[in-house]
Amino acid sequence: MTVQPTQLVMLGALVLATVVLGALWKARQGRVRTAPARRDAAVDWAARGIRLGERATFVQLSAEVCAPCRATARVLRGLAEREPGVVHHELDVEDHLDLVRELGAFATPTVLVLDASGVQAARSSGGMSPAQARQALDAVVPAAG
Repeated sequence: MTVQPTQLVMLGALVLATVVLGALWKARQGRVRTAPARRDAAVDWAARGIRLGERATFVQLSAEVCAPCRATARVLRGLAEREPGVVHHELDVEDHLDLVRELGAFATPTVLVLDASGVQAARSSGGMSPAQARQALDAVVPAAG
């Protein structure tokens, strides 16, 4: 079987497109995006059993079969344990489909960072490193001194 030059060009283009898309996907994972406070779209967190932290609250939307979710939960739980007034809550997306739709959280994990009043100040999709978790917290409140 002889390989035609056009087949080689198409294969090269496919490989290049795959590499570029993979790099873009990886760059978006865990990236913290700050959001302007939208009080009109505020969620009643207490009605959902979420106790807010005095400084900030991480609300993580996870799936049972999601490995990055487990790693992110460890990172956020550790940060919340070290930071006074910061709490972490992990919610299973299957048990909270209405919230997933309301928030437009279509990837797991999705992490919402709430200020002390429960307003979303930042959010992230994909696994989070400790540095990204710190960045997310710092977007809401300055480090405790």
